[in-house]
Amino acid sequence: MYNGTEQFAEINKAGYDNAIKLASLSLEKAERLAKLNLQAAKVALEQGVYSANAVAGVKDVQEFFTLRAKLAEAGVQNALGYSRGIYEIASEAQADFSALAEEAWASYTKGVAAWVEKATKNAPAGSDVAVTALKSTVAATTAAFDQLSKATKQVVSFADASVRAATANAASAAKTTTKGRKAA
Repeated sequence: MYNGTEQFAEINKAGYDNAIKLASLSLEKAERLAKLNLQAAKVALEQGVYSANAVAGVKDVQEFFTLRAKLAEAGVQNALGYSRGIYEIASEAQADFSALAEEAWASYTKGVAAWVEKATKNAPAGSDVAVTALKSTVAATTAAFDQLSKATKQVVSFADASVRAATANAASAAKTTTKGRKAA
């Protein structure tokens, strides 16, 4: 009689390995985010010191308005840079997690398919209907995951294009607004 314990142990080992990979990816992305936040804090501190020194050296109203526009543009550029950094980390994390999920799913379905195949060969006489139903279920589940994966990739691609366009528009609007203030 067939014993599928070894194959289930292999599937469980693959799940454990994927959990380790997931934890490693999560820590890597958290570390990058922490570094970005520390860098942003340093930039904010430097910008604050620069702004305070610049304001202290203002001699007339016109110079103050020019300085204000310059500082506003620098602040907007810093904020846009920070948001781009956050988005890049999040986007990379999503891509890495998706790749890991696809890899895990492929490994899992391969293991289940091998188990079903071996179980089919050792199935008792008269169990053809149950075996066919099991194979059909595995095939339908795999097809559903593939469709979900394709749809997710399309949504991510659309969201990525939208965020990039919005960021470019915000940067352009900030420059236009700042130039308009300088002219006034």
